[in-house]
Parts: sequence; structure tokens; C-alpha cells
Amino acid sequence: MSFIDSPAELAPGASVAPASSAPRLLVVGCGGIGGIVAAYLFEQGHDVTAFTTNPLIADAINAVGFRVRGEASPGTVGGRAVRELGPDTRPFDYILLATQPPQVEEAARNAVAHLAPTGAMICLQNGLCEERIARIVGPERTFGGIVAWGASMVEPGVYDRTSSGGFVLGRLDGASDPRLDELARILEAIGPTTVTDNLAGARWSKLAINCSISSLGTVGGDRLGVLLRHRFVRRLALEIMTETVQVSRAIGVRLEKVAGTLDLDWIALTDAERSAVGSPGLFAKHALLLAVGARFRRMRSSMLAAIERGRPPAVDFLNGEVIERGAALGIATPINAAIREEVLAIAAGKRKPSLTQLRAFFDRTRELVGAPSSIRPPPPATPAEPPAAPPYEPPAVATSAQADASGEPPATATSTQADASGEPSMPAANVQSDLRDA
Repeated sequence: MSFIDSPAELAPGASVAPASSAPRLLVVGCGGIGGIVAAYLFEQGHDVTAFTTNPLIADAINAVGFRVRGEASPGTVGGRAVRELGPDTRPFDYILLATQPPQVEEAARNAVAHLAPTGAMICLQNGLCEERIARIVGPERTFGGIVAWGASMVEPGVYDRTSSGGFVLGRLDGASDPRLDELARILEAIGPTTVTDNLAGARWSKLAINCSISSLGTVGGDRLGVLLRHRFVRRLALEIMTETVQVSRAIGVRLEKVAGTLDLDWIALTDAERSAVGSPGLFAKHALLLAVGARFRRMRSSMLAAIERGRPPAVDFLNGEVIERGAALGIATPINAAIREEVLAIAAGKRKPSLTQLRAFFDRTRELVGAPSSIRPPPPATPAEPPAAPPYEPPAVATSAQADASGEPPATATSTQADASGEPSMPAANVQSDLRDA
């Protein structure tokens, strides 16, 4: 791809409406997310170009097409992938950045020469990459695209969609934009797509989840469904999310519910829950994480996949963001800091990912947690409504007849079935099912 030192500036008052002709789309990166996005766009007949620097991926796609399996997959879709864009390439209206976070800034710098003056780049990465891209292409040409589904590349050109879901789109300044509406219509074929005026709130909610599941999945070395059956893993997830929520509140971010249901303000541990030995609130939060694990049971950490391919993990774009911003605000984030070091040790080959390694990490970090540090969430954007029902109703105590269709019995919590961390235990009779992949 060609390079450019600085993006073209939009003239004051210039229209940002897309041209009347069909928009031209460029997908940069053909890994799990990028490959599936490109496949659906090709299937829908859009004017799309798929770009990858990986010759094995490009050769596989050009020989057979995009082979997609999993959730409502389109099967094999014809399409081509290119490894370079010439100077005569017509500009693109939308450039969807689907690289891993460590490569996103380089990808943006390389692609900006091919972005139409009224076009936009869309960050599909986890983390807070929009601010980085806005410094390269300008805030008016930077969109955030939060991906609410999972995917992996099984082998070059072969993609597995591991969960359903869609996108949340928005601008950093929360402004409405006709380009967002057009892009939402285009992406609707992949999954339900909404436009938000609170991109920061949606991003920080997703960041809290990614900091938990991606880092714990890297250290645990297994899929989400398997890991979240263990109460100590759920406890670590709650602690990581709680620190992230505390930092977001200190910044003044108004968190958004993930997929309209998962309320990070609610799931964050209260001061009482940090030291309680079992409580209705803790039980409900563990039960919710069990449900999340069941729904996204096939999801695997993208950071672990990056390490396996010899690439740097994106931990500094996830947990690292929380640590850095927390430090600037005087907010302690000891569990995020510890899990970051653990991921980097695995990436350096000093430790091997496994459930045993994750349990050892849990035991080592008990002395780091428990200090009260509540920060109230910012007020809602609209007048408060009457209190809603609790986000999740705890299931009844499980018996052998109460397992759901996945074979995963609900967790139970009684006065004798919680440890000092306040985590409800799985019944002793269900130890084997606790280790079974759904």
C-alpha cells in the first residue's frame, strides 16, 4: 500500500454525505473478524476489496474463496484478496480496519492515501483504538465499530463464526452522521447493527469484558465456556471488570449495556461484595457469568491466537489502557496489572497457558484485592426511570434433573458452598461436568 504523511483536511462546512453511487469498501486484514466481514460483503454484492499482507491467506482465498462456517454462515463465498493497492486505485468510502490492535496504526497510515476525502475509517478492534486513528485521519473521518460476535480463522481462508451478534457504530463526539446510517445498513447483513451517540460508554463496557475474557482465556488456554465453569475464573473476571468500571467512572464515562442486556455498572463488585463470604448479589453475578459462558462457550481468546502465531498480544491495548488511565487518575488496578504481566510472560515463552497456571495466578493475587474503592457512576443522560427488575434472577439450587440443554447445571451457593472470596461453588457431584466442554 502507498504511504502518506498526513490526511487531507475536510474544509469547514464541507458535506460528509457519501456519493450517490454505491460506496466502495476496503477491508484491511483477513483474520477471523476481517475474513468474515469481507465474505458477507462479497456475498451481498458490494463493491468490496479485501486486503491482507499474509501471502498464505491471500493465496487460499484467491484459490477457493472465503470458507465460512458456524453461526448462520454463508458457506463458501467467491471473492479475492489483494496484497497491495496501486496508486491508481480509486478511493474508498469506507475502510474497515480489521487487524489486531498492535497493527492498527500502521494499517491506518498505509491506507489513508486511499480514503476518499468524505470517507471514514472504522475501527473494528477491541480496546480504545479510535483515539489513535483519529490522530492519523482526523476525528471527522474516524468511526468506532464495536463487534458483538466472535470469530476465528481455523486455517488460511477458513473462518469459524463462534457466536452470533452484530455491531454498534458511532463517532467519538457522539454526533449523528449520515455515513453511520449508510454503513449500518451495509453491515446489517452480518448482524443487527445500531448507531450510538455514546461510543465511549459502549467502548468502555466492551473493554471491561475484553480485559477479562481475552486475558483469562490467554492464561487459561481454553475456550470461554470451559473456563467460566470454574468459580475462581469467574471471580477473577469480576475483579478485572470491576477495576475497569472504576476507571471509566473516574473519567466520567456513562457506560452502556452490552447487547442491550449486560449492565457493567451492575456487574461490578461493590465494596461489600469484595469482602463478603457469599451474598445474593454475588450469587446473581456468578450466575450471569455462567450464562455468558454458555452462550459464548466456543469463543477463544484472540490474544492467545496471536501468541500462537508468533505475534505480540494486544494486552497493552486492553488491560494496559486500564492500568495507564487508572494510574493517571490515582485509581488502583492491581489485578489488571498482574494479568498483563502474566500474558506477557506467556508471550515470552516463560510460562505455558493452562487451567493450572490460571489457578496459580488466582492464588498469588489474593493479597492484591479487597480494598474498598467505590466510585459512583455518572448520572444517566435522561431523567431516571423507576427502578427496573434485577438484571438476572438467580436460579434455584440445582439437582441432577435441573441441567439445561448444554449439560451445564446451574451453580448453587449456600452457607457451606462459598469460599473466602465470596464465590458460589459448583456442587461436588458436578466436578466432572465442570471440566467438560459443551
